[in-house]
Amino acid sequence: MTPLKHILIILLVLTTGLASGQVEFKANVSKTTLGINERLRIDFEMNKDGDNFNPPDFSNFEAVGPQQSVSNSWINGVRTFKKTYTYFLTPIERGTFTIGQATITIDGQVYKTIPQQITVTAAVDKPKDPNDPNYVASENIHLIAEVSKTNPYLNEAITVIYKLYVSPRVQVDTWNEKDSPRYNDFWSQNIDTQNQQVQTEMFKGENYRSLILKKTVLYPQKTGKLNIEPLVLDMALRVPTNRRDIFGNYLLTRVNRTITAGNKTIDVKPLPQNGKPADFTGAVGDFNFNISTSKKRLNASESLQIKVEVQGNGNLKLFKLPKVSLPSSLEVYEPEHQENITTNLNGMRGNVTDTYTVVPQYKGKYPIPSISFSYFDLTTQTYKRLSSDEIIIDVEEGPLNTADANAQNALRSGTKQPITLNKDQFVFIKTKTDLVSKTESSFFKTRLFWLLLLLPFLAIPIAILIMRNKAIRDADVRGNRIRKADKLSKKYLSAAKKSLGKKEAFYIALEKAVHNYLKARIHIETSDLSKDKISELLRERQVEPDVIKDFLSIVESCDLARYTPMTNVTMQEDYEKASKTISLIDKQAR
Repeated sequence: MTPLKHILIILLVLTTGLASGQVEFKANVSKTTLGINERLRIDFEMNKDGDNFNPPDFSNFEAVGPQQSVSNSWINGVRTFKKTYTYFLTPIERGTFTIGQATITIDGQVYKTIPQQITVTAAVDKPKDPNDPNYVASENIHLIAEVSKTNPYLNEAITVIYKLYVSPRVQVDTWNEKDSPRYNDFWSQNIDTQNQQVQTEMFKGENYRSLILKKTVLYPQKTGKLNIEPLVLDMALRVPTNRRDIFGNYLLTRVNRTITAGNKTIDVKPLPQNGKPADFTGAVGDFNFNISTSKKRLNASESLQIKVEVQGNGNLKLFKLPKVSLPSSLEVYEPEHQENITTNLNGMRGNVTDTYTVVPQYKGKYPIPSISFSYFDLTTQTYKRLSSDEIIIDVEEGPLNTADANAQNALRSGTKQPITLNKDQFVFIKTKTDLVSKTESSFFKTRLFWLLLLLPFLAIPIAILIMRNKAIRDADVRGNRIRKADKLSKKYLSAAKKSLGKKEAFYIALEKAVHNYLKARIHIETSDLSKDKISELLRERQVEPDVIKDFLSIVESCDLARYTPMTNVTMQEDYEKASKTISLIDKQAR
């Protein structure tokens, strides 16, 4: 072998050693765009073993993992090593998010991955796979959005009913609303569905269990094609597999599935222009119109009420009532607007009124002229006009309007009316002024000058004291953590109070308040939030057994609220119980 060949072999070995010694640590994602009902996989790979692996903060995702795998092989005398940490991520909401850097220490040096940007869109259709339990679930559970009318007029009421169909072959363990539809370009009103019962009905030619989850009344506010976004649910199911038990029954496997009702498109027709009244303000439905007065005979300086009322079925909250036109000699106050409206699956029903308070100043007869109200009748698909009768207000006792009386006498006699000057005729002219001297005074050696000069020197010891106290407070890491948790507890307890009546938002806020209170008061970490651990720590701090029992019942209520219906009375009792129990623990804990 020649010396040249020796040199080439040595260079080849050295090059191979350098290449194999280069450390790689990278993040690989299965997809960068996914629907809110999909999952993505992220792998953190390294070609050399390391320590202190720290994953990024998977905010906006529910993370499952890590799953660790190691591959070690020899090929042509060259060792190949690969270690992988795998996470499965389920998005919580739509948007564009960044998965931060993961870190690991290899041979004493810290390596970081490149951040990954992920886009989460609305729910998408998943491909069918008969061998996949998710496919079995998709064939046996359905979320349907039933729209009463897909081609309504502008401001015509339509209803959307979200109904869940579940086959008897699958079992539902839990479910929660993951993404609620946002009714852009609609006026919307939800109908209470808390008392809905599970029914049995035919669906796709088979018997299904059905439950109405949501009812909403919509009034379109724009014409053209409008989109109704889907309702999205997270569900924990048990579906049959191909395996059987010793009795021949199919074994069940648990599946977590996100289902959606799908988008719905509504084509809204504009109201016809033919025959549209000039005073039309957008009323659509079937209405009655009425004007009434509390009295027709009265004396001057007494008051009466004029009520303008529209009643019936239609978009009562979405149009303006006609205005009352009265003589200038009547003193009229701004109307008081009142609504007595109920909303059901047929839309809004009830009445709206404007009540005017009128005070006559002079004796006489005053007409309230006829007022008209126009609306679009959906039954006949034509515009209709309703008009009131003229009403005469008779003011029997009171002073005469001298200006009107003199004017009428002058007209009868054919003479000109003399002008009488009023002593208040020029009251609008300003007689007092705020004059400013043109000669400016010197600022030097004034009290303000000396105060501003000495103020920085007086502020120095105050600033030193503040900075010293801040340094002491910043050094108290544990105390800062406790104060932060206590602040969060009060914040969430306040959020829970504001969410009374909204079951999910209330119990989520209450649960966060309870957890943060435990962190602040007994220094417990989230990973230790078990009932036994909580009981043990509270007993050590000499908290009475009844108080511990009440505290644990609050935690149980937060857990049960996800799966069972809760009334407003129950939520109010849980909030008061939580406030009282936290106060008792503060007094008793040592």
